Amino acid sequence: MIDCVLIIVAYRSGTDLPALIESVPAAVGGRSWQAIVVNNDTSDDIAPLLAPYTRVTLVNANGNLGYSGGLNLGLRSAPESRFIAFLNPDLLLDPGSLDALAGAAGMGAVVAAVPVILDAEGRQHPSLRREPTILGSLGEALFGDRWPTRPLWLTEVLRGEIRYSRPASIDWATGAALLVRTETIGRVGDWDAARFFLYSEETDYCRRIRELGGVIAFTPAAVVRHRGAGSGSSPRLDALLEVNKVRYFAKWHGRASTAVFAAVSLLHSGLRSFRPSGRLALTAILSRGARDGLPGGVR
Repeated sequence: MIDCVLIIVAYRSGTDLPALIESVPAAVGGRSWQAIVVNNDTSDDIAPLLAPYTRVTLVNANGNLGYSGGLNLGLRSAPESRFIAFLNPDLLLDPGSLDALAGAAGMGAVVAAVPVILDAEGRQHPSLRREPTILGSLGEALFGDRWPTRPLWLTEVLRGEIRYSRPASIDWATGAALLVRTETIGRVGDWDAARFFLYSEETDYCRRIRELGGVIAFTPAAVVRHRGAGSGSSPRLDALLEVNKVRYFAKWHGRASTAVFAAVSLLHSGLRSFRPSGRLALTAILSRGARDGLPGGVR
């Protein structure tokens, strides 16, 4: 059985893939591995870029399935393994990073693990998150990064270097890199591609892991470097991020609570309406037609 299967969803990210693949051998240490690359862009022929790598299998989607849909296609193509790592294509893996994640996720109730994420300049990215709540969303809307030491109940993003210096169990983390025991994936099931084309799918997946009693470990011994926006960025994508936060909350909460959460999301976008993304998010939260016009279409 393979120790670790890597599932990577590519969309206009062919130029990033060779560097990621070449960082894998040092990242896994002595563990065996295989990579599945799902190409969500039918117009981008990345096969020649991947041909030199014998441990990489390319799976071409019939169209842009979104991140969740691409991961599900990759899972259906994956060989048996002990662990599966879901990776963004614009990553570089530090030596020993996947080995450290697998070591953490193989211990007791810990069934999944996430690394430290550095940006392209080597700065630490605040990737750890708390479960979304109305008050936490309100705190992010009103204060953002301006009051990093505020009470935890008024925040979703975990800020401060001390939180990233020691192992801890977490609610979820931004989805650039997540390693999970394969047996747990069998229990959790598919990523929710029907609801999440892009964004909030990792929030949902991590919650479903926790609902089964699994623990997700932040593992500072594992470090990855994330260029970010490898598949592009735009006001429409930024608006989808805000819309999907509401979609996620609605999945797990009742109508009354969701209405309040959506009102806080409107406040968040309204306070940032000087940006095109803020104005578009306002419109999309209020209008079904505008939401349906975002990437991923009708959800």
